[in-house]
Amino acid sequence: MNEKNNNFAAPIKERQSHWLLRYWSLIADGLGAIGTILIGVLMIIICSDVVMRNLFGSSLPLVSELGALTLVMIVFLQLGTTVRHERLARTELFLPPFTAKFPRAGAFVKAMWDLVGAILCGFIANSTYKILLKDLKFDNYIGVTGVLTLPTWPFRLMILIGISVAAIQFFVHVIAGLKAIFTLKEE
Repeated sequence: MNEKNNNFAAPIKERQSHWLLRYWSLIADGLGAIGTILIGVLMIIICSDVVMRNLFGSSLPLVSELGALTLVMIVFLQLGTTVRHERLARTELFLPPFTAKFPRAGAFVKAMWDLVGAILCGFIANSTYKILLKDLKFDNYIGVTGVLTLPTWPFRLMILIGISVAAIQFFVHVIAGLKAIFTLKEE
C-alpha cells in the first residue's frame, strides 16, 4: 500500500505519540508475549504426556482439559496484539486498491470494519464475563476429583482480559480511522 494514501494504516510506532498509546502497546504486546510463552508450556505438557504414555502406559492427569483451556487462552491473549499489528487473516482483494484510489472512503470502510470487530469482541467479552461469574459462583474445576483438579476461573479470567484488550484495540483503530477520514485528501 502507498503510505502517502494510507496514513490511517501507518506503522504503529508512528501513531504512538501519546503516552497512553505507548503504555497500551506494552499491555497488548505483553499479553501476546505471555501467550507465546504459554505455547512453549503447552508443548512441554503435551510432550510429557506422550513420553508418559509410551514409557509407563498411562497419561498424565489433566492434560486434555488443561491443553484445551490453555489453547483457548493463548488465542485470546494474542488476539489484542494481532489486531494492534493488523495481522488478522483477511483478503487483500478489495480494500488496498480501493484505499489507494479513494483514501478517505477506504479509511471509512476500515473504521467500520474495526467497529464491527470491537462490537463482536465486546459481545464475546460479555459472554466470557458471565461464564467467569458462573465459574466463581459454582466453584468449577477441571480434572478428576481425588486425583488432580484445577479451578477454571483463572483461565476464564485470562480469556476475558485477552478479548477485552482486543475489543479496546479495535476501538483504538476505529478512532484512528475516523481521524484519518478528516486528515486524508482525495486525489
